[in-house]
Amino acid sequence: MTQNIAQTIPTVSVQYAHNGSSTKANELGMRPMQERAYEKRGEQYLLIKSPPASGKSRALMFVALDKLHNQGVRQAIIVVPERSIGASFHNEPLTKYGFWADWTVAPKWNLCDAPGSDNGGKVNSVGAFLESDDKVLVCTHATFRFAVDRFGVQAFDDRLIAVDEFHHVSANPDNKLGIHLTEFINCGSAHIVAMTGSYFRGDAEAVLMPEDESKFDTVTYTYYEQLNGYQYLKQLDIGYFFYAGSYADDILKVLDPKEKTIIHIPSVNSRESTKDKIKEVEHIIEALGEWQGADPATGFQLVKAPDGRVIRIADLVEDDPAKRDKVAGALKDASQKNNRDYVDIIIALGMAKEGFDWIWCEHALTVGYRSSLTEIVQIIGRATRDAPGKARARFSNLIAEPDASNEAVTEAVNDTLKAIAASLLMEQVLAPRFEFKPKNPNNAPTPGFDYGEGGFDPNKCNVGFSEETGKFQIEIKGLATPKSPEATRICQQDLNEVIAAFVQDKQAIERGLFDSELVPEELTQVKMGKIIKEKYPELDDEDQEAVRQHAIAALNLTQKAKEIAAGGGDTEESGSTAFVDGVRRYAMNVRDLDIDLIDRINPFGEAYAILAKTMSEESLKQVAAAIAGKRINLTIEEARDLAKRALKFKQERGRLPDITSPDPWEKRMAEGVAFLARMKAEAARG
Repeated sequence: MTQNIAQTIPTVSVQYAHNGSSTKANELGMRPMQERAYEKRGEQYLLIKSPPASGKSRALMFVALDKLHNQGVRQAIIVVPERSIGASFHNEPLTKYGFWADWTVAPKWNLCDAPGSDNGGKVNSVGAFLESDDKVLVCTHATFRFAVDRFGVQAFDDRLIAVDEFHHVSANPDNKLGIHLTEFINCGSAHIVAMTGSYFRGDAEAVLMPEDESKFDTVTYTYYEQLNGYQYLKQLDIGYFFYAGSYADDILKVLDPKEKTIIHIPSVNSRESTKDKIKEVEHIIEALGEWQGADPATGFQLVKAPDGRVIRIADLVEDDPAKRDKVAGALKDASQKNNRDYVDIIIALGMAKEGFDWIWCEHALTVGYRSSLTEIVQIIGRATRDAPGKARARFSNLIAEPDASNEAVTEAVNDTLKAIAASLLMEQVLAPRFEFKPKNPNNAPTPGFDYGEGGFDPNKCNVGFSEETGKFQIEIKGLATPKSPEATRICQQDLNEVIAAFVQDKQAIERGLFDSELVPEELTQVKMGKIIKEKYPELDDEDQEAVRQHAIAALNLTQKAKEIAAGGGDTEESGSTAFVDGVRRYAMNVRDLDIDLIDRINPFGEAYAILAKTMSEESLKQVAAAIAGKRINLTIEEARDLAKRALKFKQERGRLPDITSPDPWEKRMAEGVAFLARMKAEAARG
């Protein structure tokens, strides 16, 4: 099958220094992220935000053992979203690597290994554990919810509750686990450690209420720190690719049979599904080569490729539970964990996502848009493990091209926009962290930061970068400074959560990509401002504006750096520093980096350039037409936001915006004022 180059342009490609630091252990056997978490072991409420494969399970073991031995905590209860993840908390001989105690869980208290449902008997087991002198229990979120319902919050006094994959919790009153956690915090005697690899939910719900979240001390370890410190993996590519017809016909345009791959086929209810998942798997197997039968020991399908190689395929889509369980069991065989040749391709539907550990995976290939950004981040995490000989990893999302003759065109357009949103968010997640400072003549260089050729210059907007912390320090003229501790925390730690909400806003992304008359400030100021007001209503106007400026600066500088890096050299040397160089070059190319300039950048401009390369011209026109057909020029809410900006304009300039101004943003604010005046006049006329 011929390779369709137009369809295989990665939308994000990041390269790292692979200096080995994130995999090196200290004298207690802790990697850097675990050491960072252990330093905060005395906190009653601890939130660990850290990517897949960074060692969160073991970090928890270190913290829990200290709480049990030295802090008067009676027992530790580890709560995981699904039974398969319970295996991450099996016995671990930590003393072998320098720690002062081993992690042990009596087999009867790892309820994830026990047969049966999560209710009934397992809830009785939790009750028996609470009465016992044993120290550690592992169970699912479901078992824990039922146990709290039955025994009450007080039954867990003076115990550690550790919630893995914390993004499953939500502040929504319908989320039972979220309600229980709020009750534990209100009671005040339990210790809580929450861990997540993606601290944003796909449904844009808050994970915790702000007043609860403020009680947590946070340990943040970024994707950049993680991947930059790997020994082997140095490049990660992320792309969305479009196909027409059946995906099974086009899959080899993206799938390289020589790469270790996890394929997630679409849900049978989705638009991409042929409604026959078994035939889809057969079709993929046939496309790869000649079937040779199944391995009797593992149940893996054996396929002879055209080059004579035998490909070993684990089929987790199989309907026969005995066959599927045999394959799933073979994949968990600990003795084969370091055997690269054990399996080549895994085909799954709902399995092999969260907590699934196959270090050799080089390609996570997902067909159809997934329901949430969180799920996509989790799937990408399957490919970002470090392993010998694995220099590059990639995530590909295969999406059906919108077809105007098909009634599902709206759904197809929505999936396309969601895939772009996921791609934009992943760029942000994978980039170094930003620390923005207002430009001030008294600013001085910060130790540990490299300010590029010529060093720190008090007369220009400096861009410093710390290789060790993976952090930018960027001076911006006119930047608002957060005043309250909460706004400061958001600007330092939560900009990605703000950006996640922004890029998931359907109207923002539609206009940013396809509205040729768009004034960027309508998105960067009005739309982002509205999202921040809704997300952080407790902040005052000044703090909301500071958060808005920091978030849009992070998003737009990432986009500009990517644009410059994509146009630069492709040598390996430039690879690991391309993003840093891109930010620096952009800051140098504009005479002064000021917030007004940043607000004038369309955050979706670079995404459109990539979309135009990956989608056929005909489909792109159809998407644009479908979006243009439902565009509303101005809503009353948007007009009010524009009028508020117009008042700020008047305070600064001494006059209201002019509707005949050549400046498109001034003109748009004036249109907002005029629109409100018209509405008022019409209402007065009755």
